[in-house]
Amino acid sequence: MDYWSLNPYVGCEFGCSYCYARYTHRYVVERAHDAGKLTDAEFADYRGAHGWEAFERRIFVKEQVVGALDADLKRVPVGECIVIGTATDPYQPAERRFRLTRAVLQRLTRCEGLSFGIITKSPLIARDCDVLLRLQQRNELQVHVSLITHDAQLARKLEARSPVPAARLRALHKLVAAGVNAGLIVAPVLPGITDDIGHLDALFAAARDAGAHFVHAGALRLYAAVRHRFLPVLDEHFPDLVARYTRAYARQAGAPREYTKALSRRIEKLRRKHGFKNHTGMIDRYRPTNMPVQGELELRGSLP
Repeated sequence: MDYWSLNPYVGCEFGCSYCYARYTHRYVVERAHDAGKLTDAEFADYRGAHGWEAFERRIFVKEQVVGALDADLKRVPVGECIVIGTATDPYQPAERRFRLTRAVLQRLTRCEGLSFGIITKSPLIARDCDVLLRLQQRNELQVHVSLITHDAQLARKLEARSPVPAARLRALHKLVAAGVNAGLIVAPVLPGITDDIGHLDALFAAARDAGAHFVHAGALRLYAAVRHRFLPVLDEHFPDLVARYTRAYARQAGAPREYTKALSRRIEKLRRKHGFKNHTGMIDRYRPTNMPVQGELELRGSLP
């Protein structure tokens, strides 16, 4: 994974059940406790009754992030990539109050010759079209609006408090209409739930109608820290899939190699059908290079 990561917040209010970034919250809380910044009682409270609760309900705000950027940016050579929103949503509800992401972008407009990626589910990003346009004048920029399903009811089951799909697509349209280089990121693709041709085809069509410049997609990564949150949701809504997910992801976080290859072929066909280029620029830099062989994902409605 050849990129720099920038996250103005730790934790995410959207509460997506499949989010791979949950582990980051535990480390921040543990470091704060070890440094004496949290009492034992606060430490227990911040971790929550369930390990996943704190990630969704206790959001850390990096108030000094803009000041730290000056020193950090000196370490980033020209041509390298910085991705904003790899472990949080930079436009989650907290951004309306703290405006940290906007402040970060304003600082980054002074850079030249870098590659920037932004990943978000929030239509709030359309607020910052003016800054994004300035940022891409002297740098490469790709804004990835994240959407795994066009079905609002399914999204609510999987992404507790995330914006509805239609709002995200409207934001994508606003970005593109303003001149921002923006597209759709369909990740994670959930085996047996959102990986069938009809489902993916509808997403590609929606992206095309919104004016997206690109579409990227990737299979679910099911890390240990995510299982306690995701598997109960799977059991509630798709109980027939629990055993197969458990087997397929028993020894690794990534989907099995053959499944990933088949999904990639399906995505490439849909890109061609809807007129999107296969090359996705910045996103290619953090494609996993070694995919696990162990496991099976011959799931209902899944890939052949």
